[in-house]
Amino acid sequence: MSYPAAVDLSSRTLRYAAGLLRQHRRLIGSRWRKLSPSRQPLLVLAHLRCGDTYTRLAAGFGVGIATLWRYVTELVDLLARSAPDLAAAVQAARRKAYVVLDGTLVTIDRVGMRTGADRPYYSGKHKRHGLNVQVLTDPAGRLLWASPALPGSVHDLTAARRHRLVHALTGYELPVLAGRGYQVGGQSMGVVPAT
Repeated sequence: MSYPAAVDLSSRTLRYAAGLLRQHRRLIGSRWRKLSPSRQPLLVLAHLRCGDTYTRLAAGFGVGIATLWRYVTELVDLLARSAPDLAAAVQAARRKAYVVLDGTLVTIDRVGMRTGADRPYYSGKHKRHGLNVQVLTDPAGRLLWASPALPGSVHDLTAARRHRLVHALTGYELPVLAGRGYQVGGQSMGVVPAT
């Protein structure tokens, strides 16, 4: 049984993703797919935004689970390749009054059943398994950059150091608002603590 649903994303986002797919399909010479370049992004964005399972989406869109997995992987890879790198994000940030730096935990299922195999992904702060992603936004909350994911047990300051965020943001007259987790011994590590 299927039902209509809404995804709270702009049509601009859908058109952008569809454009990436059209270009990619021309490049690889793909002649036919079960879903058009405008339907595939809807499926993928429904999965990413709403967390719909592969089983539900496969039934709703009339594709197999393996096909759905390929569709999701293909578009996520295309979106990742089109995202700005840290240097480009810092250049864009320089035109802003300030930027906001924050870490977020993206919840995941347990990685493995072996004793300790999933330990690096467990966040003691959030009491669940996940991936640590560092995010830079402008004052309005629009995303400028998102880091590659690290295991959930990695502290925000450690993640910022590994991604060389502090280094990338220093040397500019750009205030960076960040949480207390980015301080060590009262030192702000180049960022202005947010209250």
